Amino acid sequence: MDVLSPHGMSRRHSIQAGAISLLGLGMNHLSALRAMAETSAADGLPRAAGRAKSVVYIFLSGGLAQHESFDMKPNAPLEFRGEFNAISTSADGIQICEHLPLLARRAHKYALVRSLTHPSNDHSAAHHIMLTGRSELPLGFDPAKAKESDWPSIVALAGHLLPARNNLPPALVLPDKLQHREGRFIPGQFAGQLGKQHDPWFLEMSPYHPQHYGAFPQYLFHHEKGAQTDSSVSFQAPHLALPQGLTHERLLDRVALRQSLERQSQRLVASIEDSAFDRYREAAVSLITNGSVRDAFDMSLVAPSVLERYGNNSFGCSLIMARRLLETGMRMVQVNLGNNESWDTHQAAFPNLKDFLLPPMDRAVSAFLDDLEASGLLSETLVVMGSEFGRTPKISKLPSAKLPGRDHWGASQTVFLAGGGIRGGTVIGETDAKGAYPIRDPQRPENLAATIYQALGIPASMDWKDPLQRPHSLYEGQPIPGLT
Repeated sequence: MDVLSPHGMSRRHSIQAGAISLLGLGMNHLSALRAMAETSAADGLPRAAGRAKSVVYIFLSGGLAQHESFDMKPNAPLEFRGEFNAISTSADGIQICEHLPLLARRAHKYALVRSLTHPSNDHSAAHHIMLTGRSELPLGFDPAKAKESDWPSIVALAGHLLPARNNLPPALVLPDKLQHREGRFIPGQFAGQLGKQHDPWFLEMSPYHPQHYGAFPQYLFHHEKGAQTDSSVSFQAPHLALPQGLTHERLLDRVALRQSLERQSQRLVASIEDSAFDRYREAAVSLITNGSVRDAFDMSLVAPSVLERYGNNSFGCSLIMARRLLETGMRMVQVNLGNNESWDTHQAAFPNLKDFLLPPMDRAVSAFLDDLEASGLLSETLVVMGSEFGRTPKISKLPSAKLPGRDHWGASQTVFLAGGGIRGGTVIGETDAKGAYPIRDPQRPENLAATIYQALGIPASMDWKDPLQRPHSLYEGQPIPGLT
């Protein structure tokens, strides 16, 4: 019979709880694992026959310029087409930017939706739109902060509606929360009206700094100053391991651990009072003692040749970890490539894209597609890459800037999709000669979200409930036609 502690926990649970900090699990990952415990899966729900089993949503915060990536306008006047040249790809008739040579060789593996459109040019509103898949902002929306009245993010809904596997939540976000240089968290990435207890698990491995941008360390840059160095910046992958000599059996042996538990910090003791945290502790112990799951977080196990292919930087490491999590049974991973709105190229757009942003993205995403294909996972994994918006068709220069760039533009952006039944070498939609507005097959963020939900096997009949148990429709649009 388990004896209850003064906090109402059984001794067995207290032992497991205290063991967490003995396992080398850093306190900087405590909030992430707390969120894991609070993630709820709705088992037993009817599910559609999804073409994919998993989804990876690569998000380029700041706004990828369509003219400098996947929707170039080589015949437009210079002030619209920009400085970069278009190159041919492995797919007939498709050209992309010269600074994406690796993705150009793989164009037969992915589709481009060049006509995604929504009404906002504001960073916060557009993040909310693209991360939740809803163009209409919720009542009381505040661009300065995330609120419980926000719509739930796609990844939060996936985590809520899908069953967990292998002691991991169904969905997570890495390597960081999306944060503005002022320190505030950008709305749209949390659970919002679904309830704070359903916030996604954020596996935070990328340190926040108000003036750091890009794929650190070698691609660290400042939009105005160019290349930056900072020896304190590193990719902090969690190391989940049992201390030497501590076996699983000893971990669960309350006699062997009693003295160690009594030395635990007051911070851990205080957390025992949180009943939701009890589930976190049990899940964390299970996770740490599951070798295959634990190894997914251990970057020291990645071969140097693999790091070289992906790029030994925050972009490459994030996608390596995403691939390994897919292998453990993770259903949805959102990968934020670029902290602090790195892709917000108002100034010095062409050198910053050429030298710091496009090369590591090109390399990491290409290696990611190759490895998914080689392992057989690409056919059952939908890979989506997009931003909160595109960039203005006309190049401009800020009054204080030395070099030009492009402003925010919600009216058009290109979204990249691969795997999960996607027909490679496909282009959906078209923008006008200046890359300003869709002129064929316009698509809304609602359609992109529906494409993701369909790929995950969540049926269109599904709804979600807010804390007052009011039902809300999951699908606000139709899956994008022509992709398969």
